[in-house]
Amino acid sequence: MGEHYSAREMIEKLISFDTVSRHSNLDLIDFVADYLAGHGIASTRVFNEDKSKANLYATVGPVKEGGVVLSGHTDVVPVEGQPWDTDPFTVVEKDGRLYGRGTSDMKSFSAIALSKVPEMLEKGLSVPIHFALSYDEEIGCIGAPAMIDEIAANLPAPRAVIVGEPTMMDIVSAHKGILTLTTTVTGREAHSSLVEDGVSAVMVGAELMTFIANMMAENKARSKADCPFSPPYTTLTCGVVEGGTAGNILARKCSFMWDIRHIPEDDPMNFVDRFNAYCTEEVLPRMREIAPEADIVTELKANVPALRPEDSGEAEMLVRAITGQNTAHAVSYAAEAGQFQQAGFSTVICGPGSIGVAHQPNEYIDISQVTAAEKFMSRLIDRLSK
Repeated sequence: MGEHYSAREMIEKLISFDTVSRHSNLDLIDFVADYLAGHGIASTRVFNEDKSKANLYATVGPVKEGGVVLSGHTDVVPVEGQPWDTDPFTVVEKDGRLYGRGTSDMKSFSAIALSKVPEMLEKGLSVPIHFALSYDEEIGCIGAPAMIDEIAANLPAPRAVIVGEPTMMDIVSAHKGILTLTTTVTGREAHSSLVEDGVSAVMVGAELMTFIANMMAENKARSKADCPFSPPYTTLTCGVVEGGTAGNILARKCSFMWDIRHIPEDDPMNFVDRFNAYCTEEVLPRMREIAPEADIVTELKANVPALRPEDSGEAEMLVRAITGQNTAHAVSYAAEAGQFQQAGFSTVICGPGSIGVAHQPNEYIDISQVTAAEKFMSRLIDRLSK
């Protein structure tokens, strides 16, 4: 007989693993695999290249088509530099809330689902529930695609995927996609008084970032009032800038990280193509008049597709039936839901907690949200046991 955990106990257990994206998640994955094995459930790990991290998927119930995938990422964002009042990796209850890194985004969803495994086995599912736990979602949804490929190749086709990102248990049928990029500008060093002898990579970088900002301004100007996203247009922002060695030296190197968070109807590569054309046709010729060795290189780091609303989608219909909700929402963050949908799975997002406290110090989940998610899981199990 396998171990039994309450939802609260399983949340505490998963939060206790420091799975900040730069660290391994294998201790958590091993715990989940052992827990499932204790209940007679086999699981499959899908490792990254150096085997320091892994996805995990597993099936509870009969191996047949028509099941439901419960998807959650195991990594969390860093806590360094944030003014936490408590240990981020120890759940602390206060004023009806559970505090800890990942309580909202998004270990609670997976923990609640895992705590229900004994109930799934006791009631006898007529179609399967598949667990799908991923790594490195927080740094560009890097881990999930390999697992999604294996699920598509090795499991009987599920009818729906539910991604448990924090939505306050509301139905979300659309999310923006995201491209993350790094641009590196190479100029030529010179004394800052001799501007015609060198090319400041920092000054060029500033020009390129202004071009990116102007593209976003164009998107804002043509945004539509009926767009469900907030903000209602594709955004382009620069998050990290590095460059230069001293205030009186024209910088040889400058790099900046930027992202494109696009609404489903926009092709993000159009913005990348415009940016590259501006670099090649307008900026580089000016730079190379002084420094033939000058260059601008842009690398695509991550590309996560948007989640599009599905017309009478199986996943949304299922979650509507369980929750009784008649409306669906759109969110501006990106998630693995778009990747599942791109692979051909009907997909929806619905999970406990608020995205408003995700990534923040003193992240928490309301206990009422835990209770709501427990009821949701029990209703899902009942529905799949008929």
